[in-house]
Amino acid sequence: MKAIICSISGAVGSTIAYFLGGWDNSIATLLLFMLIDYISGLFVAGVFKKSPKTDTGRLESRAGWKGLCKKGATLFFIVVANRLDIQLGTTYIRDAVCIAFITNELISIVENAGLMGLPIPAVIINTIDLLKKKGANNGQTN
Repeated sequence: MKAIICSISGAVGSTIAYFLGGWDNSIATLLLFMLIDYISGLFVAGVFKKSPKTDTGRLESRAGWKGLCKKGATLFFIVVANRLDIQLGTTYIRDAVCIAFITNELISIVENAGLMGLPIPAVIINTIDLLKKKGANNGQTN
């Protein structure tokens, strides 16, 4: 039974890694940051009751599922970028998309830390505000 479970897990994992363009530092970092962001978001809502994603600031399953769906959509973008790289014979589109989403996750982690009351240096807050303003000027939304 153990061999069957290991074989199925290996097959599923390798298939996912294939579609994501392999298992490298970009994917590992993105997935780690996604996990940290999700867990820190749970802390913000569940422990500190300060979530901007809900009316009450408390933990709500719908907000959690929306977050997981967004993270899934992020991975779909990585798959699309990987296929574009393959189609165009390049190697940088997937990496650029990974870096963009890693940056987005990092910003969210810092925001969650601030909501938990951790002191955030002014230079980091100013940088995040600047990035948000540039994103808003380009018609992007969070």
